Amino acid sequence: MPPSVQAGAMTHAIFRVARLHRLLAAQLLRRVGLHPGQELVMMQLWDLGPQRQTDLVRLLGSDAATMTRTVKRLENAGFVRRRPSETDKRATIIEPTIASLALRKEVELVWAELENSVAAGLAAEEQDNMIRVLDRIEDKLNQAVGRQTPLA
Repeated sequence: MPPSVQAGAMTHAIFRVARLHRLLAAQLLRRVGLHPGQELVMMQLWDLGPQRQTDLVRLLGSDAATMTRTVKRLENAGFVRRRPSETDKRATIIEPTIASLALRKEVELVWAELENSVAAGLAAEEQDNMIRVLDRIEDKLNQAVGRQTPLA
């Protein structure tokens, strides 16, 4: 490990793993015509049904601009449709299309392959422990993000 990152050995390890995980996810998702993050939007829509775009932002921890771009790309690909909300004129409802339903099985297979790549060789107990540790790290990072003051 380079001396410059020794003070942040765990952060460096998380960075390396996250980078490789995203790279593999991108390679696998490319086979079904998606980019990382788009499958998460589709999973929410498949599982929860049509959603307000603002709710997708909240559910996925995204920002409005990123979600707008993601939805536009999914719409251009024919996987989602946007429509005005019947109850709130300011809101846009995002819903999966019939065409996206064929994509669902492919996305599930991609996620299974990604999970297998991550968990291969780990016993069930090790996987459970890893999930618990990652959940704790996520909680601590959420707390740290909440303590940061926004830049003016």
